[in-house]
Amino acid sequence: MTVVTETPTAAVPLSVAMREGSRSEHEAAENSSFMAELLEGRLTSQAHTDLLLRLRRIYAALEKAVAEHADDELIAPLHDPALERLAAIDADLAHWAPGVDADAIESPAATAYAERIASAEWTGALVAHHYTRYLGDLSGGQVIGRILRRTYDIPEGRGTAFYEFTGIPKPKLFKDTYRAALDALPLSQDEVARVVDEVKAVFALNQALFVELGQDLDDYRTA
Repeated sequence: MTVVTETPTAAVPLSVAMREGSRSEHEAAENSSFMAELLEGRLTSQAHTDLLLRLRRIYAALEKAVAEHADDELIAPLHDPALERLAAIDADLAHWAPGVDADAIESPAATAYAERIASAEWTGALVAHHYTRYLGDLSGGQVIGRILRRTYDIPEGRGTAFYEFTGIPKPKLFKDTYRAALDALPLSQDEVARVVDEVKAVFALNQALFVELGQDLDDYRTA
């Protein structure tokens, strides 16, 4: 009698699980009408300003949470000040909307997003937010910055600091190292699944942000 033994299925690396497990949610958020028209140069600079104002609320919450858990075993391997975007957003707002009170903006979508970050009771959920925001920014940020400089005819170094990572001269190497750090985090497969669920939620929050901005598309469109 031949005994057949099953080979255990290899555990899926966290970085792969996060990417593949949230693909549809990622695509839905990425293909929003607001972002499509912004990157096609069809919207006024006010549209970009209003996006930055919302992102400021989100990054303020994210960077506060990361700082509070900087020594945590799940956060410490990923934490890098070169990723932080809050100061860059403030520099951009000083260009696009000098004197604006960023805290005064009414945005239920940005508030819900920030509250989701602040209320995370498990740092694995914070890993999902860290990955989704920073790796997304680093992957497409420089391209978006170039598009915006061309669209609004502004010189390099003005108004697009959010999309520039001056402390990361080699983005591909950084992203490879970041993904390796993700894969080395001490998480069970059940916990990996929890992180993936949170990544899906993050993309849904992003999509809600773009839907909110899309409500003003007619006002944002250039003549």
